[in-house]
Amino acid sequence: MLGVYTILGVAEEGWGSIQTLALGAVSIGLLAAFVARQARVANPLMPLRLFRSRNVAGANLVQTLLVVGMFGTFFLGALYMQRILGYDALRVGFAYLPMTAVMGAMSFRFTGRLILRFGPIATLVPAMAFIVAGLLLLARTPVEATYAIDLLPAMILVGLGAGLGFPSLMTLAMSGATASDSGLASGLVNTSVQVGGAIGLAVLATFATGRTDGLLAEGEPAASALNSGYHLAYLIGAGLAIVAIATAVGVLRPREAVGEPALEPDAAPGGCLETGTGVVIGNGCGGCAGSRPQ
Repeated sequence: MLGVYTILGVAEEGWGSIQTLALGAVSIGLLAAFVARQARVANPLMPLRLFRSRNVAGANLVQTLLVVGMFGTFFLGALYMQRILGYDALRVGFAYLPMTAVMGAMSFRFTGRLILRFGPIATLVPAMAFIVAGLLLLARTPVEATYAIDLLPAMILVGLGAGLGFPSLMTLAMSGATASDSGLASGLVNTSVQVGGAIGLAVLATFATGRTDGLLAEGEPAASALNSGYHLAYLIGAGLAIVAIATAVGVLRPREAVGEPALEPDAAPGGCLETGTGVVIGNGCGGCAGSRPQ
């Protein structure tokens, strides 16, 4: 929380101000103290052994980078539609419906099948490319935009990427955790979304505000200055998503040994069957990633 507050204060105080440097140092110190404490206690809240797994550490890092652009799309996109295009709150909500519909349809109906057929990494990399493409389209939206031409394609691409990508990341993160650490790994994945999104959005908002203020000082019209700030934020989000793609390709593995023997098909709970992709399938098993009759 202190780190987010520090980043948001940069727009007014500057990166080299006493407030930014002091609060930033304190927030980093608190994080270091937390890690040191977790390394020593017998029953840690966040066992550091989880990060020995390439897939657990890599999937959480990729997700942290990826959600920056996603949070930026929702937050800055809403500001763009309200402040520049003049949409009211209800119209903004309807504008996001195609993204939500595509995201939900992919997550609940198609992504599981694609992961089982091609593997989580083969599904994840194109998904992140869709998100990058959507953010780049948002980075070129004009002041006088038409929704169907300037916004809808980006909404569909980001929704498609999120619906494909985040289930794949969850699969990879869970494939790198032992059975005893599966609950911790799941909690870590959800935490990385919230922390990465909060810090990332603070960074995007800070850079967008700085860009807008600079253009206003140069005499740029308010709408154009605001739009340029949003464009810069989208480009930063796209850049982080490209880093996430490189990280996924270089770090993640389709299947990772986790230090515990895999369950045999007849020994798995609820008739589960572990596949070569690290995904568990079965009938009615609460811990399975998906289900199908055997």
